[in-house]
Order: sequence, then structure tokens, then C-alpha cells
Amino acid sequence: MKKHILLIGSLNKARSLAQSLLQKKYQVTAINRDYQNCLTLAEIDGLRVIHGDATKPFVLEEASVQEVDIAIALTPCDQDNLVICELCKKKFHVRKTVSLVNDPKKTDFFYKMGIDSVICAVNTISNIIEKQTLLEGITSFFPTGEAHINIVEVPIFSTSPVVNQKIWEIPLPREVIIACILREEKTMIPRGDTTILAGDLLILILFDKQEMEVVHKLTGEREC
Repeated sequence: MKKHILLIGSLNKARSLAQSLLQKKYQVTAINRDYQNCLTLAEIDGLRVIHGDATKPFVLEEASVQEVDIAIALTPCDQDNLVICELCKKKFHVRKTVSLVNDPKKTDFFYKMGIDSVICAVNTISNIIEKQTLLEGITSFFPTGEAHINIVEVPIFSTSPVVNQKIWEIPLPREVIIACILREEKTMIPRGDTTILAGDLLILILFDKQEMEVVHKLTGEREC
């Protein structure tokens, strides 16, 4: 029997994950407190959508949290993600909880509170820089003082024009670095022959002035 995955919060991340998981025949439920986001998510065939605030136990109960194998908190609020995971783990005995965290200083605290997996984009990039000596490559590409450098998350949906393309086939500016790919619960360091899949979350390092152009090439959309 396929696992039941609960996605809480976010629109883009939840949509991307839901599409990828449903393609793999997982049972997926999404909770979102924004009604318009719920309507958008409800367009995905096979996705069960619950409108409500997942920090409230009765909303989790409505989503049949007792039957969930993995609960993934994706909201932009670290405090909400912690509360949601704590409720899922300690009140409803969900086997595994996963939380996004924006503030890297909170990562250790989240683990101490019993969260099984804590994902922080800033920490991910920092680890890649340390382990792969990416810093030397960045400084050779990015002259100091020319522009601000951004770290940008780009979710890849099934409708993205780069799905099933290899990185070397994508016409990105040479200064843009795809630092890593978050695929389900795995962190990948990409190569030129790495294939982009629907459901991937790309972590890019680029000039702020390049962001709109690059996001359009990767997603087909004008706004991230």
C-alpha cells in the first residue's frame, strides 16, 4: 500500500510536490489556509484539499492525519511549521515529520524538538559551498561590486519547459549556477548531464538582475 503524504502550507511547493508524488501513486492530501490557494490546488487530479489552519488540531483531524505516514510543513512561518509538526508527531503520532525552516539558526532547535527532517535552503547552499569549494567558482564568475548576488528557489512543475531536459541543454547565462536540486527528500549536487524532473526544487545562485529572465526560461512564467 502506497504511503499517505500530508502537505501543509505554500502554493508553489505544495503543488509541485503533489504533482510529483501523485505521479508515483502516493496518496496525497494538502492543507492550506488560503481559500484561493485551495481552489488552485483542487485542480490537481487525485489531490485531496482541506481549507483551514493546520495549527488547529481539528483541521488536522479533518485531513485524516491519523492515517498519514509523512507530514511535510511548508508554510513561510517557522513557528507555524514547528507547531504543525509537533501536533502531528506528539498528538497524532505521525511516523515522520518534515519541516522547512527559513532561519538557519533554528535548525538544531527543530531537531531537538523531535522533527525528523529539517530543510533549510541557506544551510544547504552553505554546505555545498564548503564541501565542493564552490566559492572559488563563484568569485571567478561574479566580479565584486557589479551587482547583488541572490540565492533563489525555483520550483519545477510538470508544465515547465525544462522538464526532462539535461542541464547542459538549458540556455542559461553562464554566470548562473544551479547549486543544488531538492528532489523529494533528497539533496542532489547537479552535473551537466543531470536531468530536470517535474517536482524538483532548483536552488540557483545568480545576479538579482538575471532573476526574471532565468525564472522565465525555467518555468515559462514571468513571475516566480
